[in-house]
Amino acid sequence: MEQVMEMPKEEELKAVNEMGRSRQEIITEMRKVIVGQDAVIDLFLISLFSRGHGLFVGVPGLAKTMMVSTLAQILNLSFNRIQFTPDLMPSDITGTEILEENQARQCREFRFVKGPIFANVILADEINRTSPKTQAALLQSMQEYQVTAGGVTYKLDLPFLVFATQNPIEQEGTYPLPEAQLDRFMFQIDVHYPSFEEEAQIVRSTTGFALPELKRILDRKRIIELQELVRRVPVADYVINYAVKLVKATRPTDESAPGFVKDWMAWGAGPRASQYLILGGKARALINGRFAVGTEDVKALAQAVLKHRIIINYRAEAEGVTPADIITRLLAEVKEEVV
Repeated sequence: MEQVMEMPKEEELKAVNEMGRSRQEIITEMRKVIVGQDAVIDLFLISLFSRGHGLFVGVPGLAKTMMVSTLAQILNLSFNRIQFTPDLMPSDITGTEILEENQARQCREFRFVKGPIFANVILADEINRTSPKTQAALLQSMQEYQVTAGGVTYKLDLPFLVFATQNPIEQEGTYPLPEAQLDRFMFQIDVHYPSFEEEAQIVRSTTGFALPELKRILDRKRIIELQELVRRVPVADYVINYAVKLVKATRPTDESAPGFVKDWMAWGAGPRASQYLILGGKARALINGRFAVGTEDVKALAQAVLKHRIIINYRAEAEGVTPADIITRLLAEVKEEVV
């Protein structure tokens, strides 16, 4: 039975137009500081409006930190950068209790001092340089938007987003992120080298005196309202079915998995991948001025959603097959339903 899609209300249509305009304004402001990387900025905005977290993967010097801090500044959000090191402790992230003298009550008592996690946008720089115990300190905040310390739970201010960076070429002294923690990140965002023209522009703009003035766009309250709008975007059954079929096809034990998946995959993506494909598709549709999600939105986000959620086996490694290769082939072979 064909699903009947509800027509968006007038205020929702206005919000869709606002998101499209805001996207263009944000990109314009970002370009004052960041050269190129338009695809990365779009994934950034989709993460923001989907309430998702992002994992940036790229070699040093590609402006990953600058990108996150600039977006927080443009959106008028509080921002903290945490440099992950081998000696970093969980309390260095979440906060700690200190014993202090209460002069009024003539006694000593514990007071919780909030850590850097208490901000709207968190940059976890070189997250794989610290121990799994400290990496895990982020899990509760990423999933539940709260921190527990000393038996007391503290709510985080919304919107709350974690963007982590990871250096793919430096392996000595690093602790790979466990699969359960990788799954908390909505996207793996690959940041590539700039082109010759872009790099020349970067050198030209960053070796002078001029500092660009950035205009503030949106605010915390409006961002939360737009995040709620994303949740209200309708999705046709055939789009949901396509997303689920695509994710199920990554699982080598599933009967629907193609032969090459059974040959090359050790483990496939879980249900959170299907959820993020649809949720990200909603946000992508809105920032492009549409109040309906199509399979093209799912396909556009498949690499970023699935790449860090699938595990290849030794045969794939020996044959030089990467997760990106498998996803590309799945996109070609998994067919959408005809509506």
